[in-house]
Amino acid sequence: MNKPVSTGSLWRAIGPGILFAGAAVGVSHLVQSTRAGAAYGLLLLGVVVVANLVKYPAFRFGPHYAAATGDSLLVGYRRRGRWALGLYGVLTLGTMFTVQAAVVLVTAALLKRLGGWVPEEVSLLQVSIALTLVCASILAAGRYSWLDKIGKVVVSVLALCTLAATIAVVPELDWGSTMPSQDQEFAMRDWLFVAALIGWMPSAIDVSVWQSLWTVAKAKDTGHRPSLRESMVDFHAGYVGTAILAICFLMLGAGAVHGQGAELQLRATEFPAQFVDLYAHTLGTWSRPLISVAAVLVMFSTSLTVIDGFPRALQELRRVWNTGDEGSPRGEVAADRTVYWGALVVLGMGSLLILGVAVSSLVTLIDLATVLSFLTAPLLSWLNHRSVTGDEVSADSRPQAWLVRASWAGIAVQASFALAYLALRFG
Repeated sequence: MNKPVSTGSLWRAIGPGILFAGAAVGVSHLVQSTRAGAAYGLLLLGVVVVANLVKYPAFRFGPHYAAATGDSLLVGYRRRGRWALGLYGVLTLGTMFTVQAAVVLVTAALLKRLGGWVPEEVSLLQVSIALTLVCASILAAGRYSWLDKIGKVVVSVLALCTLAATIAVVPELDWGSTMPSQDQEFAMRDWLFVAALIGWMPSAIDVSVWQSLWTVAKAKDTGHRPSLRESMVDFHAGYVGTAILAICFLMLGAGAVHGQGAELQLRATEFPAQFVDLYAHTLGTWSRPLISVAAVLVMFSTSLTVIDGFPRALQELRRVWNTGDEGSPRGEVAADRTVYWGALVVLGMGSLLILGVAVSSLVTLIDLATVLSFLTAPLLSWLNHRSVTGDEVSADSRPQAWLVRASWAGIAVQASFALAYLALRFG
């Protein structure tokens, strides 16, 4: 018989799910979901819903494994064999620079264009460098504790504003646009955008590993190891919330841009102001300052989680590679902090080099990052599945049969989409 979850222990467990929302409700929602609605109306609404359902098991297995075993998913990968850990390392190195570059660029664009906080003569690249340094300083000062507190505040503010704006835009929606018209044909660029939309919907599968690391870090920070039920409540709060917000952003784009016959401006210098205009159009001009602050804060939160997530994962990868899963301390290891900071420096320099070349190509950079995540998703989902069904997970903590079947189905769907994309793109 399951024990009831007390309010106090549940509150101590809440955090990793909100950090997941902070990482997800960024580029994928503010840019990609809004862009989908603006360009296609409600036509891609089903794609957003299906993407969230298909990826659900893979994301759930991150905190599930951490709560069931007390270890991160990377320990689970190591228990499958060093090949699994090496595969994750290769996939991470192949995506992390473009992912961080895309996130930092959108955040920098918002900072520069909204609120007059940055002088006009300061370039986007300079703002990106300053942003990276500020995030690194916050992580140096507070690590998980500050990450947790900032995430809870900014995600809550933007969520409330977005829900209010979506309710206001509902009368503007053309519900007939959920189905393609007879004369509507999808060209290559349309299919490529669908792949990019799915790639980070609701986020890259990498974040499931980060969430397992945050779950371990949360337990260390609070002294309370959450039960599986507590961890799943936290996970669902973040996951369901991000799925709802993805739909809301798509509806905002559909009602305030597509429904008005307008066109979404996708240059880094123009998109931020138009994004805020979506809210001003539906809620009134009074909302412009509030939305500006909320959008900047939520993208700042996303930058903070991404800048922490990759180095944290690489630090744990090195520790687990060297020590395996026997007798090694769980969570972060003080001796490995140099690995964390070394990875953060390399990641920052690599992403800034990419920005130096592609700082004006917002759409190209975002689509590249999201498509790379789209292509690596089946492999990471499979590794998560292998880990959470491993012998180290006790029988009463393993996923139920329906969830295991859903996981296999999700892996098959993601692999089929990835192969279809490659055939379409290069065939």
